[in-house]
Amino acid sequence: MELKKITSRVFYYPHQPETDRPMLAYLNGDKIALAIDAGNSADHVDEFYKSLEIEDLKKPDFTVITHWHWDHTFGMHKIHGLSIAHHKTNEFLKQERAKLSDSAYIKFLINDDECLAREYVDNKRILNNSYF
Repeated sequence: MELKKITSRVFYYPHQPETDRPMLAYLNGDKIALAIDAGNSADHVDEFYKSLEIEDLKKPDFTVITHWHWDHTFGMHKIHGLSIAHHKTNEFLKQERAKLSDSAYIKFLINDDECLAREYVDNKRILNNSYF
């Protein structure tokens, strides 16, 4: 997937519906770079960062999380720099992280969402320490 340029400072990485990878945005400031959302997996983050590298853009200093849904946050453990989220989003994320220590919950997620199942095929990690 190719990074799309809107202006000299605004870019986006397109939505990928087959695995529900959301569009990720990138703002290139004079001093800092900002990403919008962390993507749905470590692979998603890696692809996004490779597209930035191709355009000679640095990794984000900050990643703003728009909301807590899996497709916008399951890549957070792989981001560069700091993440920023509303305190209510942080609460939802803490609850979700606790649930992900339960393999039955992970199996439920996989069975419940075809896109999540396709993204996490072949025992890919959801978090650094959790497999399904």
